[in-house]
Amino acid sequence: MSQFDLPKFSDVKPDQIETQLKQFIANCKLTVEEKLKQSHFTWDNLIAPVDAAEDELSKFWSPISHMNSVVSSEELREAHDACLPLLSEYGTWLGQNKALFEAHVAIKEDASFNDLTTAQKKVVNDAIRDFKLSGVALEDEKKQRYGEIKSKLSELSSKFSNQVMDATLGWNKHITDESELAGLPDSAKAAAAQAARQQDLQGWLFTLDIPSYLPVMTYCDNRALREEMYTAFTTRASDVGPNAGKWDNAPLIDEILALRAELSELLGFNNYAALSLATKMAESTEQVNSFLHDLAVRSKPQAQKERQEVIDFAQAEFGVSDLAVWDMPYYSEKLKHAQYNISDEMLRPYFPEEKVVNGMFEVVSRLYGLKIEKVPDVDVWHKDVSFYKITDDNDELRGGFYLDLYARPKKRGGAWMDECRTRHIKMDGSLQFPIAYLNCNFSGPVDGKPALFTHDEVITLFHEFGHGLHHMLTKVDVMAVSGINGVPWDAVELPSQFLENWCWEKDTLSFLSGHYETGEPLPDDLLEKMLRARNFQSAMQMVRQLEFSIFDFRLHQHYDASTNVQAVLDEVRKEVAVNIPPASNRFQNAFTHIFGGGYSAGYYSYKWAEVLSSDAYSRFEEEGIFNREVGDAFLHHILEQGGSEEPMDLFKAFRGREPSIDPLLRHSGIQ
Repeated sequence: MSQFDLPKFSDVKPDQIETQLKQFIANCKLTVEEKLKQSHFTWDNLIAPVDAAEDELSKFWSPISHMNSVVSSEELREAHDACLPLLSEYGTWLGQNKALFEAHVAIKEDASFNDLTTAQKKVVNDAIRDFKLSGVALEDEKKQRYGEIKSKLSELSSKFSNQVMDATLGWNKHITDESELAGLPDSAKAAAAQAARQQDLQGWLFTLDIPSYLPVMTYCDNRALREEMYTAFTTRASDVGPNAGKWDNAPLIDEILALRAELSELLGFNNYAALSLATKMAESTEQVNSFLHDLAVRSKPQAQKERQEVIDFAQAEFGVSDLAVWDMPYYSEKLKHAQYNISDEMLRPYFPEEKVVNGMFEVVSRLYGLKIEKVPDVDVWHKDVSFYKITDDNDELRGGFYLDLYARPKKRGGAWMDECRTRHIKMDGSLQFPIAYLNCNFSGPVDGKPALFTHDEVITLFHEFGHGLHHMLTKVDVMAVSGINGVPWDAVELPSQFLENWCWEKDTLSFLSGHYETGEPLPDDLLEKMLRARNFQSAMQMVRQLEFSIFDFRLHQHYDASTNVQAVLDEVRKEVAVNIPPASNRFQNAFTHIFGGGYSAGYYSYKWAEVLSSDAYSRFEEEGIFNREVGDAFLHHILEQGGSEEPMDLFKAFRGREPSIDPLLRHSGIQ
C-alpha cells in the first residue's frame, strides 16, 4: 500500500516510547525556533514547515495512543501515561509562544493574506483565537499556572478512563446453573459460554462489557441477576457497589472540575461552559440552556406516558407492581414484543457481519459513487482488524480505514472513530491520504457462526462510519482544517448521525440484511414491525440524553468549591428524567465522555447536531434517498469541506436555509 503512510503497530515498543517522543517534540520546537528567526512571515515559510513537524509527531503518537485504547497492557499504559505530561508541556509551550502568535498576526495583517485560500485563512484566524485561549497574553506567573493545570488535567483524564476500564474488567459473574439464565437468548448464552471456556471455567461467564451486560438486562427472567449486574455496572469506579472504593473516580471528578473552573477564570471566562463555547457553533450558554430546556419540555410528557405504559403492562400481564430501574429494560422489551411482535434477537440472524459491512459500503457507493475494498497483508494491532481503501468514481484514491468491531478485554468500551492520518500536502508536494480508526464493541463470532449484530449495533456502525467518511472524504489539503480537524465539536456529529438514517430505509435493508444461513433478506412482515417499533420509547431515550447533556452543562457552568456533583445530577434528574435510579447509582463516575474525553460542557453536541442531521436527511426524503445529485451536494458542501468554513454556512449551502428542529421531533415520533 505504497500510496498510504501506514503505521507499524508491531514496531511499537513500550520501553522506547518516551525517548522517541522526546526526539519528535525536540524537532518540533527546533523547527518553530528556526522559522521564527526570519524577518518576514508567510504561509509557506512558517505555517507549512511547522505543520510538517507537528504531523510527524502526530503520526508517531497516533498508533501508541490508539493501541492504549484497544489492546492495552500494563507496560503500554505505563509508557503512554508517562508521555502525557511531555505532550501537555509541549502543547502549552506552543500555545503560549508569543513570537509565534505575533508571526500569525503579522501574516493576517500582511497584504498577501488575501491571496490565501479560504481554508488557509481559517487556519490563521483559528490559530490566533487558540493562542488567546492558550493564555498567550497572560503574565508569566499565570502562564506557568496555565501549563500546570493543562498537564494535570491530561493526567487526571487518562487516570479517569483507566479506572473505568479497570472497574469494568474488575467484575464478572460466573454461573453454572443454566436455570438461572431463563429468558436469555441463545446468542447471549453462547457468548457467555465461550467467555467461560476462555477462562477454563464450566458454565457461563458474564462481564460488564455491553454485549454481555445488555442481553441480561433486556431478556433474563432472573430478577436477582439483573439487579446484581445493574448494581455492578452503575457503581463502577465509585465508593459503593461490589468493588467499593477500589477505583473510585469521585476525587478525580472534583479535582478535574476545580481545575477547569480555575482555567476558565485565568482566561477571563465566567465559567468553563463559556470557555468551551469559544470554539463551538453555539453562541452562548443561554442559547444552549434554552435549546436543551425546550427539547425537555417537549419530550418529557410523552416520556412519562411511555414509562406509565410499561408499569401498567407489567401489572396487567405479570402482576408486578413495584418496578425497579433494573426491571424497566426487561418489561419494556416484553411490551415491545407484545405491541409489535418484534425483538432485537429476532432480527439478529438477518444482520451477519459481512452482509452489514458490505451493505454499508453499498449505501455510500449509491450516495457518493465510492468503491471500498479490503486490503490484504496490512500490519494491524489484532488479528480481528481489517484495513480498507476508498476510491471515488473517478478512480481517485480518497482514504483508508481500520475496522475493529469486536469487544475484548483491555479494549475501551463504546464505539468511536479516531484519526490515524490527516490529509494534507506535504513539504515535498506529495499528498498524504487520510486514514481513520473505526472501533466498536460488538460480540464476535461464536460457535462457528459469523458475528451477528442487533439492529442497534448496525446503527452504531453506520454512525462511526459517518465520522470516518467526514475525515476521509475531505478535499481540504491544509492539516488544521482537514477532515474532522477544525470542525466545531457541536457540528462534528452531523455526518455520523446523518448516515444512521439509511439503516431504517426499506430499500437499504433489502441489501443490508440477509439471514446468515439462507441469505434471505429481512422478510417484509419483520421489516414492517421493525419500522412500526422504530420510535418505541423514543421520548424516554430523548430525556435520557437530555439528562446527560444538562447535567454536563450545568455542572461546568455553575461549578464552585461547594458544588456537590451527585446533588447536581439528582436535581437534573428531578427536572427531566422519568426513570429515577437508586441512590447507589454513580453514573457520573464512569461518564468518560466528559471526564475522560472531549465532550466536557459539550455533551449537548449530540442533540444539537441531530437537529442538523435530521434536517439534512429530510432533503433526501423529499428528493429521493439515493438521489445521486443530493448525495453529491452533501459530499461537496459537508463532507469534503472539513473545518475549512463555518458549519452553519456549509449547512445553509446544502439545505438552502437555516436548520429546523421539526424533522428531529418528527423522526423521533415526538409531537
